[in-house]
Amino acid sequence: MGRRERTENYPRLTTPMVRDNGVLRPASWDEAIDRAAGGFRRVLDAPGADPARTVGVFSCSKSTNEVNYLLGKFARSVLGTNNIDSCNRT
Repeated sequence: MGRRERTENYPRLTTPMVRDNGVLRPASWDEAIDRAAGGFRRVLDAPGADPARTVGVFSCSKSTNEVNYLLGKFARSVLGTNNIDSCNRT
């Protein structure tokens, strides 16, 4: 029987965090999502950026099939990349 990881001893985030001048601080979901979208937009809009070579996503085998499917759709449809990997093959 394998070792079971106990998560109750680890603090879990209950609110999004954003980085300002190198320091993390709590933020609203709207601000955190805007920041993430802005980061993607800066990378994708950079001069000479090729989304197919610039961006990639990584999924988790513990996620549901639906979540992994949505990640693949997001990567292909929104980010314009086929660079999708996961820990499923390990």
